[in-house]
Amino acid sequence: MGTDVVGGPVGGATVAPVAPVAPVAPVAPGAEADLAYHGHVSLWAGRVGVWVEPSNHGPAAVPDATVRLRFSAPLDGTEQLPPGCLRGSPETVLCSTGEMRAAGAGRPIALDLRVAGSPAEVVVNINTSWSGGAGDRNPGNNTHRVLAPATGDKYAY
Repeated sequence: MGTDVVGGPVGGATVAPVAPVAPVAPVAPGAEADLAYHGHVSLWAGRVGVWVEPSNHGPAAVPDATVRLRFSAPLDGTEQLPPGCLRGSPETVLCSTGEMRAAGAGRPIALDLRVAGSPAEVVVNINTSWSGGAGDRNPGNNTHRVLAPATGDKYAY
């Protein structure tokens, strides 16, 4: 597979060339990282907002990781997810953190999603689905369970 693709017309549009992506060094076998997620969750008028700030306390860098957000209510499924995120199930969204150097931050993730119905509360479970191959002996700072009543208030984790 080449490093760039030039497309022709697709549905009346032209696809621009894709810039080559610099390879990211893989995690060495047995490498340790300490992934952490902090942010807030809010629920209002059938919408749930989630802000995730991923970070890596080290000592090894992580080329990428995946954070899983599992909701206690199914999502409506009609919203466009931000780049780097995909739907894993009707209740789950998976998002890439991007590269995180040791003692560095990943790409912030902001979600504004509609839940099915109008629940009085939503529980959001946040954890690492994939760590980029690094071990993490401290999962307590990357595993959260947040209850958000439908008040519109921000509930921090």
